Amino acid sequence: MTHEQAVEQARTVAAKVLAPHAAENDKSARFSPEAVRALGEAGLLAAFAPTASGGGGLGPRTFGDVASIIAEADASVAMIYMMHVCATQCLAAGAPDSKAAAAALQEIAKGTHLSTLAFSERGSRSHFWAPVSRAEKTGDKTRLTAMKSWVTSAGQADSYVVSSQIPDSKGPTDTALYFVKKDATGLKVGPAFDGLGLRANASSPMTLEGCVVDRDALLTAEGAGFKAMLEVVLPWFNLGSASVALGICRAVVGATVTHLKTATFEHLNAVKLGEALPNLRANLAGMQIETDGLAARIADLVTHLEKPSELTMLRVLETKAAAGEIAIRVTQDAMRTCGGAAFSKQTGIERFFRDAQAGAVMAPTVEVLREFIGKALLGIPLF
Repeated sequence: MTHEQAVEQARTVAAKVLAPHAAENDKSARFSPEAVRALGEAGLLAAFAPTASGGGGLGPRTFGDVASIIAEADASVAMIYMMHVCATQCLAAGAPDSKAAAAALQEIAKGTHLSTLAFSERGSRSHFWAPVSRAEKTGDKTRLTAMKSWVTSAGQADSYVVSSQIPDSKGPTDTALYFVKKDATGLKVGPAFDGLGLRANASSPMTLEGCVVDRDALLTAEGAGFKAMLEVVLPWFNLGSASVALGICRAVVGATVTHLKTATFEHLNAVKLGEALPNLRANLAGMQIETDGLAARIADLVTHLEKPSELTMLRVLETKAAAGEIAIRVTQDAMRTCGGAAFSKQTGIERFFRDAQAGAVMAPTVEVLREFIGKALLGIPLF
C-alpha cells in the first residue's frame, strides 16, 4: 500500500462508513465494530505494521494524513485507530523476541486484529509513563495485577499492550511492556464510560487481577518499558493526537462554511448570514488561520520524525500541546459563529466541540506537556 492509496482508502471509509453513523454512535456511546471491520478490509489496520509481517510499513506522514481524515468524520473512531497504530509499533518493537507479538502482527497485516494501549493507571493518573502496578514472578511466568484507568477499545480490542513496574522495580519508571490477549484470565473491563466527548471509543477502566503471562508476552527488556513509552509510543501518539485535532478543526470549519452559505435572514430578502455579517466572516477567517497553522505544525513534526534532530522531542511535545488548545478555540468559535444551529446539534459542530475538550485532557495533558517544554528549554531533566 502506498501513501496515496492509504489516503484514498481513508477518505472512502470516512465518507461511506463513518460519517453516516457518527452522530448516532456518539449519542448512544456505541463502539462501532463496523468501522473497525471497514478499516481492516481497507488495509488501514495493516498500513503501519512492518512489511516483514505482511503490513504496509508506512510511516508518520501517512499516519498523520489518515488519522486527520478519519477524525474529520468521526473523532471517536480516529482515537480507536490511533491507539491501534501505537500498539502496533510496540508489537513491532517486541516481535524479534516475542512470538506472540509476531503472530499478532500477522493478524494485523490481514486486517483481522485490533490492538490498543493500556498504560494510564488510577494511581498515577495522567502520568501514563509511571504505572504504580508491580508485576510478580511466579516460576517462569509473570503475574500482572493493575487498575488501568482509561483504555480505549476496552473489551473490544483483540489484544492490549500493558505497562507495569517490573518485579524488582526500584521506582515508577522501572517498567516493562507486556502483550495480553483479550481472553486472558483475570482481565476485566469496568463500567462503560459515559463522558462528555469521544463517547464512542469504548474507553473504560480495565483491571488485571493476577493475570498470568509467560515470558513470550514481554515486549521490552525488563526495565526498558519507560524508554519504549517515550521513544516508540510518544512520537506516534502525539502525532496522532494532533492529527485528530486537525481533523476536528477541518470538520467544524467546513460545517461553519455550510451554515454561513445556507442560513438566511428572510426579513432581509433572504440574504445569507455570511454575506450579511462581517463579524461572522472574521470568525471564520480566524478559524481557518488556526487550522492551517496546525496543519503546518504537524507537517513540521513529520519532517522531524522522518529526519530526527536535537529538536525532534521538543516538536513532539509542542505539537500535541498546541493542537489541543487550537482545537478547543476553533470549535468554540464555530459554536459561537453558528449560534443556536450549533447548539441544537443540526450542524454536527457540537459533537466536535465536545470531542476537542476530551482530546485536550488525554494524557499527556496540555498542562503536563507545558511543564515538559519549560523544563526542556531551561535544561532541567524531564524526569
